[in-house]
Amino acid sequence: MAGFLQIGVLIAMAAVAVILVLGIVTMARGKDARKSNKLMQLRVLVQGIALLLLVILSFMALGK
Repeated sequence: MAGFLQIGVLIAMAAVAVILVLGIVTMARGKDARKSNKLMQLRVLVQGIALLLLVILSFMALGK
């Protein structure tokens, strides 16, 4: 289970980085503010999921 969570955390962190870059690039181009805003909202959601997975993983490590 811990291995699955570790992989999940890595995937979530990579997704946050990709979404952040896409949002910044879209914002810098200045063409579609709505798309940039949606990307940043998605980043916050994925970042929250990554933090939740990290907390679960931490509690599992403390329980050993």
